[in-house]
Amino acid sequence: MVGSRDGAERNARPPTLTEAVYGRIRSDILLGELHPGDKLKLDALKLRYDASVNTLRETLSRLVSEGLVANEGQRGFTVIPASLADLRDITEMRNMLECQAARRSIERADLDWESRLVAAYHKLSKIEDVVEADPRRYGELLEQYNREFHQALISACGSRWLLTFHGIMYDQSLRYRMLAFQVRSFPREQSRREHRDILEAALARDIGRLEPLLSAHITKGADLYGEEHLKHGGAPKRRGPRSARPAARK
Repeated sequence: MVGSRDGAERNARPPTLTEAVYGRIRSDILLGELHPGDKLKLDALKLRYDASVNTLRETLSRLVSEGLVANEGQRGFTVIPASLADLRDITEMRNMLECQAARRSIERADLDWESRLVAAYHKLSKIEDVVEADPRRYGELLEQYNREFHQALISACGSRWLLTFHGIMYDQSLRYRMLAFQVRSFPREQSRREHRDILEAALARDIGRLEPLLSAHITKGADLYGEEHLKHGGAPKRRGPRSARPAARK
């Protein structure tokens, strides 16, 4: 995180149009609004995101480099397909990276790290208390706070590259989790218990307890998707029509 005044000012500036479009398309892929294998036709994207062809091409090329979009040459762009093999690979990598980062964070733990973790858990637990009543309103906020909790847990690992690669794998696993949740309910109570147990083990500096708890928490999502994939013989089917998001988002 940038600590300088100039860095803080840059972070406070509103995103450029290209950055905003990139963020919206990326979010729609990760949250399952754009489904695996969907054709990303420029004419349709222009209407949906109110953006120029040049902006869309630049955005899609960036998403190709992140492994979220495929460029099929003359056939254009598509959302990267989903598969069990890919999910298992992503899960294994995320599990390895996050458990290693958590172990290193515990070894380097200090009061600042503990404060970050407790604050992140507080926000997450508050959203977990209300999301069941209105999942469409609080669902994305739940994902944001869930990410912040996992980031806080590993934030003291001392490795910029470990954090970077973990972030990539977290996003890839999020996409599969959101696909699975389109066809079955969120296991919210189970996740709530797991988050609490992870917090308690981390604050106790109990690496021996933390690692299996964290590993089981991470692999649960892969198991959830795998069940749906096998049941339907491919990517999970949508529960029903999903309305497109508005062109502008606050």
